[in-house]
Amino acid sequence: MIPCIFNLGTGEMVIIFFMVLLLFGAKRIPELARSLGKGIRSFKDGMNEVSDEISRPTEKKD
Repeated sequence: MIPCIFNLGTGEMVIIFFMVLLLFGAKRIPELARSLGKGIRSFKDGMNEVSDEISRPTEKKD
């Protein structure tokens, strides 16, 4: 069984896929997915930097 993402059924996901395919074309979709992945990765890296900064003990400057 395919898990429902955002409570979408298979029919809705197929329609969305075809609309994206018509709007961007088959050559542009991998570029969009790659840039989306890079954006998500940089967001996660930024979140990890913030959590590392928070968990790092404070240094006293004399």
